[in-house]
Amino acid sequence: MARKSWMYSVLEAVQGEMRQDKSMVWIFELTPPVASTPGKPVINLEREFGRNRVVNTGIDENWMASATLGAGLAGSRAVTYIPYQGNAMCFQVIQNHAGKLRSMSGGKAAMPVVFILEMTGQTPGFAGQHSDYEIDTYYAHIAGVKTVVPSTPYDAKGMMVSAIRDPNPVAYLYPAGLRELMEEVPDNQYTVPLDKAAIRTTGSDITIVGSGASMPDVMEATGKLQAQGMKVEAIDLRCLKPMDTETLVKSVQKTKYLLTVDQSYYTLCPGAEVIARVAENVAGARFKRVAFPDAPPPASPEMFLWMRPSAENVVKAALKLVG
Repeated sequence: MARKSWMYSVLEAVQGEMRQDKSMVWIFELTPPVASTPGKPVINLEREFGRNRVVNTGIDENWMASATLGAGLAGSRAVTYIPYQGNAMCFQVIQNHAGKLRSMSGGKAAMPVVFILEMTGQTPGFAGQHSDYEIDTYYAHIAGVKTVVPSTPYDAKGMMVSAIRDPNPVAYLYPAGLRELMEEVPDNQYTVPLDKAAIRTTGSDITIVGSGASMPDVMEATGKLQAQGMKVEAIDLRCLKPMDTETLVKSVQKTKYLLTVDQSYYTLCPGAEVIARVAENVAGARFKRVAFPDAPPPASPEMFLWMRPSAENVVKAALKLVG
């Protein structure tokens, strides 16, 4: 296997599915679907599949989401890549149409569409108007839409293949801070389930749960805590909806301590839902969450990094919770 970046892995998944399904389309604005990685061919979807199947739109995210949804309703599998500044513009289409039409039509409406929604998490210096960077809570709240947030290149490819093949609409959240993350990824097409969390390390002292852009800090903190003798069970949610409640409950039944870590705002962050589900099923457990404060991110990178949850914050919170 070759080492590949997060974005290369995603486009490789899309390329493989477009080669198999001649009606599948990719819709984008501004950012061409091109990626490279050392020792592998450059992926250029527009050059390979032409402009009829790889459509460069005007700067109108509402139109992009609507066109993607329309393609799905017409019987074509469709993927759209919406950059971070357009997430608010397309929310209404995904919430009020993509999430409801399959149910409203009694299951007759085809919805094999994927909305890649970029999040600017871990990117200081964007200032408040461009930094509602973790949109995970918004999209996980939409009924009828599966919401996933892979944190590794391996999962990014496998979950993209699964999302494209799924008959339901999928909000595929993309943490921009992980774009250049590298790891070994198979060349062949494979799937990763859209309803299973990943246990990254096993332990019996504390369960630490994160997703997306929070996972690098979770894993760094896990290493530091393990060096101090704490047995940490680190879990990557991967799927916000459907959430893998079973894995979470089994882990906390064992450890009795749950710490959640999010780059999202503190109020109603994904960790709050994790804690609620575990609390409903595990008596006597103790909980704590680490998240971004309920305040607009500042333009100053130094202030941003001071506010953003870090591995150091996670270590301190874990020691306090268990201590």
